[in-house]
Amino acid sequence: MVGLAARTIEAQFAVAEFMPARLTVDLFKAARGVPTTVRTRLVRDGRRVRNSECELLQDGAVVARATLVQYRRSAAPAGKEWSATMYLPTPVDVDETSRLRVGSDDAGWSPNIADHRNSSRKRFLNRAVDVVEGVGNTPLVNAACAAEGTSLVTNLGTAGIGYINGDLTMALARLPVDDWIYVQADSHWVAEGVSVGAATLYDRDGPFGTGLVTAVSNPQAQIDFADDTPVAESI
Repeated sequence: MVGLAARTIEAQFAVAEFMPARLTVDLFKAARGVPTTVRTRLVRDGRRVRNSECELLQDGAVVARATLVQYRRSAAPAGKEWSATMYLPTPVDVDETSRLRVGSDDAGWSPNIADHRNSSRKRFLNRAVDVVEGVGNTPLVNAACAAEGTSLVTNLGTAGIGYINGDLTMALARLPVDDWIYVQADSHWVAEGVSVGAATLYDRDGPFGTGLVTAVSNPQAQIDFADDTPVAESI
């Protein structure tokens, strides 16, 4: 749903001079494998800022709503600014035939989520499937699909995942340079069953964006990954 929303809103409203800086998708209902339609609207067509919306509908009901903010590209202002120094690891054995890999500080990299049911920092390597069969994804769509891994790297613990996320916000300073995108957990805060997780998106050239998800505790549908299912079959 996130990938489809990104593809639709970009196709309708993207302008070459503008950078798609923030995509927020609110997930209202669990999507199903049924025909899906979209509604789009240009909210603001400004000189420096463009805002647009997209709704995804199944059986006449809205299952997700996305908003895209675009900023006109320009030169950076004068002066030096603070930027975080981050350790951004990559696996040494990327399998070009695979699309997904999970990593954690305690367990290294592997294709199985069960290997990373621990309380250490986690990361996720993703190469997205095509949102529309036979049509290649744009860099924005690839980034949106990868950013969904924010929920995985922040909410996966020693007993699996016991949350259901209701949204995704992706903020980008630039677009990714290729199909392989990493997501590394930055923070995870929980109080009274409400979770907030943030992650850095990076590629072979370094960090380029941030993912943010909010989630609510859902212990009745806890996913423990105890069957050691490969991540490609679980996400």
